[in-house]
Amino acid sequence: MTVASIRAQSAHEAGVQRLLASYRAIPPTATVRLSKPTSNLFRARAETTTKGLDVSGLTSVVAVDPDARTADVAGMCTYEDLVAATLPYGLSPLVVPQLKTITLGGAVTGLGIESASFRNGLPHESVLEMDVLTGAGDIVTASRDQHADLFRAFPNSYGTLGYSVRLKIELEPVKPFVALRHLRFNSVSALVAAMDRIVTSGEHDGTPVDYLDGVVFSADEGYLSLGLRTGTPGPVSDYTGQRVYYRSLQHDGPDGAVTTDRLTIHDYLWRWDTDWFWCSRAFGTQNPTIRRFWPRRYRRSSVYWKLVAYDRKFDVADRIEKRNGRPPRERVVQDVELPIERTAEFVEWFLDTVPIEPIWLCPLRLRGDEGWPLYPIRPRHTYVNVGFWSSVPVGAEEGATNKLIEKRVSELDGHKSLYSDAYYAPDEFSDLYGGAAYETVKKTYDPDSRLLDLYSKAVQRK
Repeated sequence: MTVASIRAQSAHEAGVQRLLASYRAIPPTATVRLSKPTSNLFRARAETTTKGLDVSGLTSVVAVDPDARTADVAGMCTYEDLVAATLPYGLSPLVVPQLKTITLGGAVTGLGIESASFRNGLPHESVLEMDVLTGAGDIVTASRDQHADLFRAFPNSYGTLGYSVRLKIELEPVKPFVALRHLRFNSVSALVAAMDRIVTSGEHDGTPVDYLDGVVFSADEGYLSLGLRTGTPGPVSDYTGQRVYYRSLQHDGPDGAVTTDRLTIHDYLWRWDTDWFWCSRAFGTQNPTIRRFWPRRYRRSSVYWKLVAYDRKFDVADRIEKRNGRPPRERVVQDVELPIERTAEFVEWFLDTVPIEPIWLCPLRLRGDEGWPLYPIRPRHTYVNVGFWSSVPVGAEEGATNKLIEKRVSELDGHKSLYSDAYYAPDEFSDLYGGAAYETVKKTYDPDSRLLDLYSKAVQRK
């Protein structure tokens, strides 16, 4: 073990001790929460004056083992820092969620997805073991062989069973560049059919596909982006400057018409972060004049998050709407998973019903045969994540559009991620997100209910 690795391990152990001390300092009758400066959740929650858990010492990569292709990572380490530690070895996490400030622990307890998910599933499937601070105040090591009930129930539990302190994850080899093909489709059904073929075969026109996602701009304009890992040197594009990545996808032509591009692996993994997919347009950042004077270091999701937080605090957007004689807006920020055979039906319904565009499509298949009780999608079956992130005029009741979407997703045998607003009734929620299996694990590892339960946290927003 090198001096640097000894220091990293020592620093991690000191961080764990600070975490435990902060847990013990919280009154027994108070709800335990994290104390962290950033979040990628869109759920509102009640304010609290109770001091949260100190996770300040749990933000680093503890060790990378390039021979075993594994990394030991603190739970609050961001993917930005994790990728920076693994890329010098030519390695990457199996799935790298799109935004730099997403933490590894957050992606495991709250799910995550990206364009490698059709090969590699979801982030929690690459976890070999993890140390978890449970609601009982104990740190237990969970894996497929020990505390297996907690290990399997942890994904999608959103901190209601405990918080990951350290995770040991698998890594995979990458190459310096990603060669891209952007295929145009003039109907949603043709796009989804092509996606299904690529997921099944792992290739397109005889060329392997390592990464796959898509963007639908309208009912008659959508694109699949096919990525190939390559070591061949050559020119690369830069979308951290004046050019905007998602606009580079667009071109004319019949179904299957292709344009090509190349990015470094670093820039490919973070291609969506610069403009928060396309949501930076709400701040004017995609206006060429404004973009020219907006420093590059501030073109990133963490900055846009701060602007959103400011808007929430002072109701800036709704005040502007009111001043212009318009109703306030309902936030519709969601990711849902549909079986691929129901995806075109959902997307076509969405385009006809909800005035939001573009929307993101990302296929996934679980890596193994085991299911995960709090997010019970079928093994050996292809699903498509449909992401849409904007707002609409408020309806006749609170969350009218979100409720309509939830109903349609359930009708089509889909599931919804819980990082944003949810409106399910308790019984329906229990059926969709773990039910009795969750309650059993909750009683085992949080017997005194020091942590919120999943329904309270995801729906009641306490």
